[in-house]
Amino acid sequence: MRGISRRDFLSAVGVAGGAGAMFATMGALGLAPTAMGTPNYQPPQPSDFRLPGRAAAKVVILGGGIAGLATAYELGKAGYDCTVLEARDIAGGRNFTVRGGTRQTDLDGHTQVGRFSEGQYMNAGPARIAQWMVTLDYCRELGVPIEPFANQNASALIYNEKTGMTAPVRYRTAKADVYGYVGELLAKATNQGALDGELTAADKERLLTFLDDWGALGKDHRYTGSFRRGFSVDPGAADQTGTVLGPPPSLSEVFASNVGGYFSFEFDYEYAVQMFQPVGGMDRIPAALVRAIGPDRIRTGCVVTAITNRDDGVSVTYTGNGRPQKIDADYCVSSMPPNITARIPHNLGANVQAALEHFPTANVGKMGLEYRSRWWETDYRIYGGITETDMDVQHIWYPSHGFHSRRGVLIGYYNVDLNALAYSRLTPRERETQAVARGARIHGEKYRTELDNSFSVAWHRMPHIESGWSWGVFGSPEYTLLNQPQGRVYFAGDWLTWLVTWQAGAFDSARRVVTELHQRVLKS
Repeated sequence: MRGISRRDFLSAVGVAGGAGAMFATMGALGLAPTAMGTPNYQPPQPSDFRLPGRAAAKVVILGGGIAGLATAYELGKAGYDCTVLEARDIAGGRNFTVRGGTRQTDLDGHTQVGRFSEGQYMNAGPARIAQWMVTLDYCRELGVPIEPFANQNASALIYNEKTGMTAPVRYRTAKADVYGYVGELLAKATNQGALDGELTAADKERLLTFLDDWGALGKDHRYTGSFRRGFSVDPGAADQTGTVLGPPPSLSEVFASNVGGYFSFEFDYEYAVQMFQPVGGMDRIPAALVRAIGPDRIRTGCVVTAITNRDDGVSVTYTGNGRPQKIDADYCVSSMPPNITARIPHNLGANVQAALEHFPTANVGKMGLEYRSRWWETDYRIYGGITETDMDVQHIWYPSHGFHSRRGVLIGYYNVDLNALAYSRLTPRERETQAVARGARIHGEKYRTELDNSFSVAWHRMPHIESGWSWGVFGSPEYTLLNQPQGRVYFAGDWLTWLVTWQAGAFDSARRVVTELHQRVLKS
């Protein structure tokens, strides 16, 4: 057979088994890349202004999301006079945790009041933090306690209804079958000489040893199932050796089910275990930032109506307390979403306006379902993690806190794009009915009978935000332009980083702006 290059070989592995299989194979051949660390950052400090003629400036910050709050917090360390204007009645932006009593009206006039029990909540926006992200540094610095977030769980489920699956399968079972059959195929290719052109004899031996272990292959490098698939009766005392699940479906059936499409995210840098969450809700982060900045510096309910850049400063007009107001500052940092900023009159020029309009937005929805019992723990032995499905709910998240307590809140759907758009067109009650019907196909009647209440968020219909996130157009002229100051106006947000959707992107963007603005002030 014709030999193939390592590049082609790894590409074929990726097509068959996803990025996870490819990455693991690279590791077996000693080709896996190494990770880079977080760039250093030096926050401003009062001692920077000891030279004569230097003084901290006045800065108005538009938007009280993570980027805006982080900007005010970091500049405040050096004594900058910062004022944050936030259109909503609470700071945090998309870092929004719904609790009992939370009230939210969307652009379609649907008003919901959270009815979650005491101690129960849903993180309607960001819900997890990778351990390499700067977000954890701020949790440490601000005294926000953290706990593990179970992003992956072998006991969670996969249910791809559109492929013909008639019942959900455990994540561990699906993974064992996919890895087993991919391992068998690669072993066959190796033994049949398909890789002789590029892989040495030693390479082939190492690869076969790896594949036998990785895919739990048996005699002649064949996959016939193993205990990795799970047990119908778990091992126990005395002669209870456990009953291993029956033989796997055929290779064709496993690939046709498309269960392998969910495994590659485990190897994505952002999602690899371990992940974390703040104890008590993600909004503990903006709450801590507000305390550190000073609540008097953050004005909520203030809708910006115009931005005017001048040679000697910036003027911002806004509506607050039911009347028009104005604030003058030396500099302005806009951390509002680009789709919102694009609607505000300004004198920054046509190029800036076109750049703001260039960033596409995403439809994103989430629903929290509070149950009177934690049946997923008692009946399914699922403690945290995510069930995946090709139904329109897309993901069902199990809480990673409050284990063995009486109640719990599931994320009944976390969907994007067309699925999120379709759900947003329903009333909150209709969303609940539809989402519960989908979940019952996976979990049965308790998904209905144990339900107490729900709360849903359609981010693209959220006033003053109107998107789940804005996709960064990385490296484009528009991206480059808005990462630079426009007169005395700066822009900040995760959409101006390579970490779109993550709070870490907002923090990093804020740090970049703070560094550049501070250096400019010191040179002025």
